Amino acid sequence: MNFPFYIARRYLFSKKSHNAINIISGISVCGVALATLAMVCTLSVFNGFQEMVATLFTAFDPQLKITSTTGKVFDTKDPLILSIRQLPEIEVCTETLEEYAMVQYKDRQTMAVIKGVEDNFKELTSIEQILIGSGEFILHDMLVNYGIMGGEMTSILGTGIQFIDPLQIYAPKRGGRVNVANPANAFNTDYIFSPGVIFAVNQQPYDSNYILTSLSFAREIFDYDTEASAIELKLKKGTSLKSTKQKIRNILGEGYLVQDRYEQQADVFRIMEIEKLISYLFLTFILAIACFNVIGSLSMLILDKKKDVVTLRNMGADQKLIARIFLFEGRMISFFGAFAGILLGVLLCFLQQQFGLITLGGSGAFLLDAYPVQMHLNDILLIFITVIVVGFLAVWYPVRYFSKRLLK
Repeated sequence: MNFPFYIARRYLFSKKSHNAINIISGISVCGVALATLAMVCTLSVFNGFQEMVATLFTAFDPQLKITSTTGKVFDTKDPLILSIRQLPEIEVCTETLEEYAMVQYKDRQTMAVIKGVEDNFKELTSIEQILIGSGEFILHDMLVNYGIMGGEMTSILGTGIQFIDPLQIYAPKRGGRVNVANPANAFNTDYIFSPGVIFAVNQQPYDSNYILTSLSFAREIFDYDTEASAIELKLKKGTSLKSTKQKIRNILGEGYLVQDRYEQQADVFRIMEIEKLISYLFLTFILAIACFNVIGSLSMLILDKKKDVVTLRNMGADQKLIARIFLFEGRMISFFGAFAGILLGVLLCFLQQQFGLITLGGSGAFLLDAYPVQMHLNDILLIFITVIVVGFLAVWYPVRYFSKRLLK
């Protein structure tokens, strides 16, 4: 066994001549453990919120989305696009068309994103899980087209879930010019009716802007034939998302953009990652402050073991070996603190996942009753390495200084 490590282990667990040193050593371990526990719990809560937001978008966004890099729309009869439909990894493929239009209901008006989708859209996403109302997901029948609005838009237009009068849609004609004498001729006008349901993604960009309707209606009112703004895909179970995305990119080339759900909402998840990073940095700073307890504990231990150091010197130990003994002491305090903090943090996160010990409050005002928690192995490893590195750096210079000055 390494001699400095052996002596340091004895010093850590043996009783000192002054009981206060044992207490301070215990406080040092607890301080590091609590800082570590805070890092584990905080980062896990950020992961939980990120997973929760991802599940909300899952109900509306597809697994993969293909868009053009050179314009708003592209021809779906492109041979490259047709070849994507034949891939064995694809379970559902649907064409979508999104454009802004003005929507009027009685005396209220607003701008909305009209998203035309095919009938298999409910198979592509989990849209039926976020529908509210007594009706059903239907886009058109033999007589009329239907529109499914976001929850906030119903408040803006004052329609309610089941509106009787149709929504009037105004879309500018492609390539048309505005006639000052009769500006209404510059717009295509049509109507959509209520299917008795609305959707609620609980995300403002969707709930206050989008109206889902049939693809044929969208193409007609926006003057398109076979064009689409996106091809949305759902993969078969067991299919690798990463490899399939790369395969589609290789087929389509640089003319098309292929995005997964996280890339479709890159801004939202980037903000969450930045918040998580800032929290990690603040907690690392708190950890560094907690390591000052370790420095105090080692300083008192060095003073307490003066006689032992004299004995070791008489036996031939040099200053470097003696410094290594107390360095190992500080490192073991950091290690045990990190281990205990991670163990307690994982246990607390597990209990939160199972029983929801810490609630959000608000009497049902939130989507969840308790704080969401999701532990990631990468975060646990990052925290452990951070605690060890900060602990080692915190004791290196003070131990060398005190062992050299106080024992000289």
